[in-house]
Amino acid sequence: MVLLISSFWRAVLYCLHPKVILLSLLPLLLAMGAASLLAYFFWQSAQEAMLGMLDASVFVTTLAAWLAAVGLPALKAMLAPLILIVLLTPLVVVCTVLLVSTMMTPGLVRVVASRRFPVLERRHGASFVASLGWALISCTLALVATIVTAPMWILPPLVLLIPPAIWAWLTYRVMAFDALADHASSAERQTILANHKSALITMGFVVGFLGATPSLLWSMGLMAIAMAPLLLPLSVWLYTVVFVFASLWFVHYCLAALEALRAEHEAGIFVPTRPLTQVDPLPLHPNSLAPELPPIP
Repeated sequence: MVLLISSFWRAVLYCLHPKVILLSLLPLLLAMGAASLLAYFFWQSAQEAMLGMLDASVFVTTLAAWLAAVGLPALKAMLAPLILIVLLTPLVVVCTVLLVSTMMTPGLVRVVASRRFPVLERRHGASFVASLGWALISCTLALVATIVTAPMWILPPLVLLIPPAIWAWLTYRVMAFDALADHASSAERQTILANHKSALITMGFVVGFLGATPSLLWSMGLMAIAMAPLLLPLSVWLYTVVFVFASLWFVHYCLAALEALRAEHEAGIFVPTRPLTQVDPLPLHPNSLAPELPPIP
């Protein structure tokens, strides 16, 4: 818990570091530029296409007629952009995680390691290609989970729990792997991920709920929908800030855990390179193998 909290505050302070701000500019500008271009060129046509699909639905037509009868005709106009926002949000989150993971995390690891862990040996347990592949697989699984669970989001309690849980799982898998990729060996990475799993998942949940905060921009009703081309780049910026903080938090925590793990090895304390199973023999101290000798008179 001490390591969890200290890493949290260090990550907050490092977000204000000039090198971190410079590292964040390129992915941030790319993300906001892409979001702005997509919103400018495709937002209106996407709304019209979605509205055409809704008009072809008997259920939506009946619902719209009932809403007009009770004096709420404007709700039908909100339905198409609202569905687009719901569909775009997971894609924005996944793209932001990929951008931060591939373009920022290696640089953030170098910044943190040079300032806090200058003597920590780099054992290169995973290459950049391996990290990228891990991130792509994790993001694909997160998108599949989003699609599968999307029908359950209409229930108010679940919409507040399922998306943050998916972002928590995604953040935990990607950020922890990238934080250890350069410094830890494969065995060390597996040990840390196993021994600190509860803390890392807790960090993921905190980031998951923080990642849900940009969605509050869309809670302004008709005004938010009218300003969607402007709010979309702003939400991308907020997502980027959240995941930059998440990357720093995982880097601080994982490198500190790696340093402690190696210190335990150097002190002669047995630390398994993988979780022990029931059939694993207990570790023996080297001196326990020596035969007992009678005392010297």
